[in-house]
Amino acid sequence: MTTQVLGVSERSLRLAKQYIDAGDVVAFHTETVYGLGADARSDAAVKHIFELKGRPQNNPLIVHVHREFDITSLVDFIPPYAELLAKAYLPGPLTMVYPSSNKVSGLVSCGLNTLAVRVPSSETAQAFLRAVDIPIAAPSANLSKHISPVTAQHVFEDFSGRIPLILDGGKCEGGIESTVLDCTGETPLILRAGLVTQEMIASVAGSCGVYVPKEGEQPRSPGMAYKHYAPKCRTAFFSPEELERAKALYLEEEERGGVPCFFCEDALIRSLDGFRALDLGSSGEEMANRLYELLHRGEEEATLLIGICPKERGGVYEGVLNRLTRAFGG
Repeated sequence: MTTQVLGVSERSLRLAKQYIDAGDVVAFHTETVYGLGADARSDAAVKHIFELKGRPQNNPLIVHVHREFDITSLVDFIPPYAELLAKAYLPGPLTMVYPSSNKVSGLVSCGLNTLAVRVPSSETAQAFLRAVDIPIAAPSANLSKHISPVTAQHVFEDFSGRIPLILDGGKCEGGIESTVLDCTGETPLILRAGLVTQEMIASVAGSCGVYVPKEGEQPRSPGMAYKHYAPKCRTAFFSPEELERAKALYLEEEERGGVPCFFCEDALIRSLDGFRALDLGSSGEEMANRLYELLHRGEEEATLLIGICPKERGGVYEGVLNRLTRAFGG
């Protein structure tokens, strides 16, 4: 199979629809990361996503729809606070989980009685979703547990020869996956932190909790696996207070002939003169934007990536810390 990488045009959208209608998989740009999309109504098409990614069968997918799509055709109930949140933040990087009306393949939700729905703001995604005009199940377009893709080239490196088409919309500006919000209860509950923060949700809905997963339970949202978003090179993870230990590990790796590299926020870079370092930036939004691009670069250039946890908490930092912790396995 030849994998075409095409920008949005009448021809590429026509091709995308043909592939989706035939039960195949198409990768497409969103404002967060690239998605690996297939017909959410088809068991065979959804199963193909899991097979391509090597994704665990108990890890639910998100259904993507265009902004004019009638979400009530897919879910049983939308609470009033979810309607307010949709008006405030959709289209955008917010996924909301509702009671499912079982109109899509049961494989999408991995046997759960809920459905995660997202309306991306990317014009590439919107053009694709309008062209197919059906619910599209789409996880991130990377091999399971590998770094999420924020460029078409990242997708191509994982799936060249395995999918027919990548719709190239350029680099994803958001940089980390959408916030996933459980809207099945009286108040919203964050299942996965992202660019739409707890503070932003509470300002509209009145309150917002954060779900703490129980050991051994089935994931209620994508991205809840312990080791996830991970580079292929070796990794280590330290707190800012452990910087001297981290430097010692760096020097040990160099002595062995390896290529170590720090992975940290801008405020620490000045403390690392003479050490290789990838600069995550100085704000939560900047870190989110740079995170996966720098992880891809790090796995190409280093034998050991040494992550230093950011000091700040709250807001977008929570989503960044979520991804860092899973990427570095710490």
